[in-house]
Amino acid sequence: MSADTTVLPTWTWPEERLQTILNRARAGRALKPESWPGGARCAVALSFDSDHDTFELRDGGRSISALSQGQFGPRQGVPRIKALLARNSIPATFFVPAVSAIHYPDEQRGLVADGHEIALHGWIHERNTLLDADTERDLALKAADTLEAITGERPIGIRTPSWDFSDATLAISAEMGLLYDSSLMADVDCYELLMDGQPSGVIELPVEWIRDDAAYLVMDRWGGLRPQIAPHDILKIFMREFDAAYQEGGIFQLTMHPDIIGHRSRLWILEELIAHIRGHEGIWFASHADVVRHAKTACS
Repeated sequence: MSADTTVLPTWTWPEERLQTILNRARAGRALKPESWPGGARCAVALSFDSDHDTFELRDGGRSISALSQGQFGPRQGVPRIKALLARNSIPATFFVPAVSAIHYPDEQRGLVADGHEIALHGWIHERNTLLDADTERDLALKAADTLEAITGERPIGIRTPSWDFSDATLAISAEMGLLYDSSLMADVDCYELLMDGQPSGVIELPVEWIRDDAAYLVMDRWGGLRPQIAPHDILKIFMREFDAAYQEGGIFQLTMHPDIIGHRSRLWILEELIAHIRGHEGIWFASHADVVRHAKTACS
């Protein structure tokens, strides 16, 4: 009788099992265009995860204080962000849990009317690795149907909540015919996602905690975590990330949250960053979907 490797330490697993895990969803061919639309040197893809109330609701919503913090996003964060983007004529992508869209439908319709992309971000900001495959699939399909019903447009991209990517996530995204995912971190440029060693049809526009406001600014009162990085230091990190992307002729992708970056002292980071970016020639601001479309077409 063969040993049950599921209960053995990982260092005893056979190579075949390790390769199976590695090949579930893996980075494939790089998709880095020689240039961007209009001869631009660098693509800038700004994104906002509109978690709102769902971050607390997914765990039962027992803290009214935490729920009120989630309400800051739609009341203050999104309007401030919308105004800043409009002043600079910048399109962005908003990844929206379906429950957020249900609670704030006019917000989503207004974003679409302003030319922004609405993309998938789970049903209630659930953790995919805690779900069985059937439940994850049902929630993803239900979320897509909900966003389409509210906005009039079927979402073509996904960012998994908390970037939590399960064994089944890629297969579900491929089944849904999604153009892209933006949850993984294997590169700085777009790349094909391989599923069991074969192209899945889904393109990755990678993220990174370095380029995420939550990594620097979220406070966990019960865990004793307190942000120690000042806004001007975060700005310097984001600027250096952009400068490198510009030098390489690649993508500068940024993940933000309306209830985090939307505060007055923090929105300054984005204002200053946009001004810095605008000081360079050959910049293409685009939604995540448009960046992926161009990368896929140019590298086909």
